[in-house]
Order: sequence, then C-alpha cells, then structure tokens
Amino acid sequence: MSELILTKALSVGYKQGRNSSPLHSNINVKLMQGEFACLLGPNGAGKSTLLKTFAGFLPKISGDVYINGKNPDKLNAATKARLISVVLTERLMVPNMTVYDLVALGRSPFTGFFGRLTGKDRQLVIKAIGDAGLEGFANRNLMELSDGERQKALIAKALVQETPLILLDEPTAFLDLPSRVEIMHLLKNLAHKKQIGVLLSTHDLDLALQTADKVWLLAAGLPMETGVPEDLVLTNEFRKFFEREGILFDNATGHFTMAGAHVKSIRLIGKGLEYKWVSRALSRQGFTTSDDPFSRLQVEIRSDSQREYILSGPDGVPIRLRTIEDLLEQLKMAEKRQSLTE
Repeated sequence: MSELILTKALSVGYKQGRNSSPLHSNINVKLMQGEFACLLGPNGAGKSTLLKTFAGFLPKISGDVYINGKNPDKLNAATKARLISVVLTERLMVPNMTVYDLVALGRSPFTGFFGRLTGKDRQLVIKAIGDAGLEGFANRNLMELSDGERQKALIAKALVQETPLILLDEPTAFLDLPSRVEIMHLLKNLAHKKQIGVLLSTHDLDLALQTADKVWLLAAGLPMETGVPEDLVLTNEFRKFFEREGILFDNATGHFTMAGAHVKSIRLIGKGLEYKWVSRALSRQGFTTSDDPFSRLQVEIRSDSQREYILSGPDGVPIRLRTIEDLLEQLKMAEKRQSLTE
C-alpha cells in the first residue's frame, strides 16, 4: 500500500506578511491507500486548517507534506485536482441543478476548456452516483433532496474526480443521526472497496470510534497523536485530548460522564442484546454493573419465551418486571426507601 499523505515536521497555520502564527508544529502523520481516517479534536483545534493545508488551499508554514509522493507546492491546480478531491462543510442549495449536473462538475479536470463530457465521462458520472448510494437520482433536483442525499451527491462529485485521496471537512455536520451513520459507513466502504484514502474531520466521536481505521487527534498545546481507536483509548490518549474540567471519558464504556457523579454498584446477570441495553440504561441512572455476588442490588435478565427483568434487593425478595422503564422506576423507589432509612 502506498502513502497518500506523508508529513515530516509539518507546521500549519496562517501567514500575515512576513509573520506566521503556527497553530500546530512538528506534525508527522501518514494516510495509507485504502484507509479511512477520522480527524478529531475540540472546536478551534485547527482541523480545518490542517485539511486546507493538505488540499493546497493554505500554504504550510514549515516542514514537508507529500500527497501520493508529490509535493503539492510544486504542482499546478490541474495536477492537484487529479490528486485530491475535497468536500467542504456546506449546505448545498443551487436552484435548477440536478444531481447529474453537480456530479458532472467533478470531471472538469479531464474535460478541457469547454467542459464537454465524452461518453466515458457520462458513464463515470452515472457510476459515481450509484456508488454514492443515489442510484436512480441522476435527474433529481438538488433542492428536492434531503441533507443526507445532498451530501451523497457531493461525495459522488468527489468520486468521479478519480483521485486517490478524498478530504472531507465535517461532512456529517448538518445531518440527523441515521444519515450520519450512513455517510460514515459509506465513506469507509468506499475507501476499502476502491482502495483510496479518505480523511475527514468530525465531531462524531462515537461514530469515529466505531468506524475509523485510524484516528488522528488534534488539540491546542498537545502533540498530534494517531493510531487505531482502541489503542488510543487504552493508552488514555483519547481521554487526554477530550476531557475537560468536570467532564470525564470512561474508557470502559466509551462515554463521557460528569466528574463527581455518585456511582452505585449493581450486579447484572444476562447476555446478548438485552444485557447491552439494560447495562446502558443502568449506566444512565448512575449505576456501574459488575459480577459481584455480594452486591446490594441484583438484576437478572430472562429472555426465554417472554422477556422479564428480576430485581432483587437486600431483603432477597425478587420483583419481576416487564420493561426496562419499570426496572428503572423500581430502582428509583428502592433508592428513596434507602435514603429514608439512613
């Protein structure tokens, strides 16, 4: 696999005359062919600045950056357009433009001055529309599409450019949760299937942890860290980059919690899907689940012919409940009874 992005001691930021103000220095990263990577960091961390530097929209301050082995500073615009496709954060609202019209613009690096599409170009446009999950949408007006469908059209435009590298700046920013999940999985599958590099910035931490081959962590005052998501969690890098005063990242669950929150222990017996969702609901109520047989509270999940949740307290008397909502209500009542006796 080839290196589609390679940096050496790269510094990025903004130049004003002879003065420069680096946002980040000594960046040493690489993105490989067929890799889907997510660039994560707090607001103002410089994620967009880094992407714009890779794309050639901003000059680097110092160091080196190579795109597919080439120095972008020495390439003209036409050559760059055959190396890098870019999808920026925008809500595309263009009257009277169809999906086909938009995606066809991605062939401009190949169509010459007059922009005439050949038969091959037209075939590639239709294929890119299908690859982006919009088969049958070629003649649909952009104004008639949902935000998620418009984002897919922009991805198709990047695909038809036939570059080895696609950069995306917050592509899920305006989307609802199902659309965010769909776009992230679409981009991952495209990277793997087409053996291209896909690098995107995002604030969707949960989705990045679930889908990214590699995560790039960027924050002011910290050296950039990259790696597979699980390594970054286990080495506490993820916690270091995102914890703030009063907000903690739980390595065990992958969720953020409030510091100082009262954590109560409860034994949970069960397996499978029910175990996962009951554990999640209990965590939301401030409980940490364990296998400790001496826990004051115990919940057993039964999912044979009819699902039920059996709650046992210190008195050992089981209470049979049909829903997680009923279980949580019983736990609230048990806590109130305990507080009255203390």
